Amino acid sequence: MAERARVREIDDDEGRRLVRIVRRGQGSVVTWRRAQMVLLPAQGMAPATIAKVAFTSEDWVRDVIGNFNADGFGSLYPKYKGGRPPKFTLAQRREAKKIAKSRPVEHDLPFSAWSLAKLADILVAEGWWRTSATRACAPCSAKKVSPFSG
Repeated sequence: MAERARVREIDDDEGRRLVRIVRRGQGSVVTWRRAQMVLLPAQGMAPATIAKVAFTSEDWVRDVIGNFNADGFGSLYPKYKGGRPPKFTLAQRREAKKIAKSRPVEHDLPFSAWSLAKLADILVAEGWWRTSATRACAPCSAKKVSPFSG
């Protein structure tokens, strides 16, 4: 049988702050749910019951309580990340910008203007991965503006 989740001793100020978060319901729903999951066991509710109230699993309730015990109120606020990291570096972006601002003739190419496909091809020839070269040129086609300007 799973161990009963215990919240550390909560003083009056922390209790008021938790109640304020739960009652107001403003801001992030994630913060509201986490505050609710911390407040309910402090009032004697079992993790199984909290999981039903919060529409989540008992394991998640235990994780939230454990995180609150370790980190305090900082654990209630979501720390969203920005998604997939870029596949090319700032130096590579500068190199692509330099190529995009140059004329194709300077690279011994038989055309007078860059297209997105031709720019991606030259970046691949310079040693870029195809996906990185295409990704570097993608904002151009979406906005009809060069990301390399400026």
